[in-house]
Amino acid sequence: MKNLSELSSIEKLIIRDNKFLFTALSFATVFLCFLNLSLSNLPLLGTIATLAYFLINGIFLGHAFFEKEDAFFRFMFGVLLLIMLLGFVGWLAVIIYNLDVFRFTLVLLIVATLSSLSNRRVKSKNAT
Repeated sequence: MKNLSELSSIEKLIIRDNKFLFTALSFATVFLCFLNLSLSNLPLLGTIATLAYFLINGIFLGHAFFEKEDAFFRFMFGVLLLIMLLGFVGWLAVIIYNLDVFRFTLVLLIVATLSSLSNRRVKSKNAT
């Protein structure tokens, strides 16, 4: 039960991001993934950046599309939607161009931006 309350508090912190701090943090994780893929190839760094990316954007999408569900289900459905969105945008990038490190980074940035904007849209709709 304590883990669920911690997830709810993390979720509230990320969702109420008025200054785009977590959106910027999501973009920073994309940049960290890019640097890791380009220069160092450290598995631990890539894992930490990927988990932070999935946490932030999964919560954004979960709040935007599954607002009425419990916190755990919002997060799980948000991560599932994030994976589907990454697959779709990645598929488009493969169809248009070959998917290399630069285009992979572009796919991550596009999906992070869409996640943040969808969270903003739902948050502004609920405010009115």
